[in-house]
Amino acid sequence: MLDLEDAVAPGHKETARAAVAEFLGAAATPVVVRINGTDTPWCADDLAAVCGHDCAVMVPKAHSAAQLTEVAAALGPDTPLIALIETAAGVHACASVCNVDAVVRAAFGSIDLAAELGVDPDAADALQHARSAVVLGSAVAGCAAPLDGVTTDISGDTALLADVAHAVRLGFGGKLCIHPAQVAGVNEGFAPSAAEVLWAGRVLAAAADGEVCVVDGRMVDKPVVDRARRIASRSPNRTVG
Repeated sequence: MLDLEDAVAPGHKETARAAVAEFLGAAATPVVVRINGTDTPWCADDLAAVCGHDCAVMVPKAHSAAQLTEVAAALGPDTPLIALIETAAGVHACASVCNVDAVVRAAFGSIDLAAELGVDPDAADALQHARSAVVLGSAVAGCAAPLDGVTTDISGDTALLADVAHAVRLGFGGKLCIHPAQVAGVNEGFAPSAAEVLWAGRVLAAAADGEVCVVDGRMVDKPVVDRARRIASRSPNRTVG
């Protein structure tokens, strides 16, 4: 992800934008560009710089369907948008934001939202309602499961792995990273465990004929089979069908 927003001081926006445009012109790997907010004086130039390039665009402070529709119109229909939900208004409007055709998924901006609410961004309980609202809003709109916000502690894996486990329990499908050292832990945490893969295999085998059955002493019907299939699809080396 190339960041034109918070990582760039106001006096360096033009230089950063030119560097991003140059990188996009030669990029051979998938790229996401986080533009400046639509209420800033830099947004229009950011949109012009990335328009026509093969990249996704992350829209910060995403808060309304009209806002995302306007961004999509400026970029064209082939540019996927990631809506960064990091305000109270954005959480409230998540389903309508994610329902915009160009939006492929949401991401959760825990740091900015915590600042707005006056809570500790590391206090999981303080932001749990907001996180769940983003997960539910994404599901209502038929979007992919959202990406959880960053873990700012880069001193080790303890905080990161705890945050990943919490995000998985709430239904997130991935997590934003701020350091390369976090990538392996995030990938491992969001992959199903060996026990989950084995359970999914038993369920899919037992329910192959479509009939209600019992696996491990628990009733298995369509919703359980659907969960098993989802676990199988998330396994990088799955052996279940």
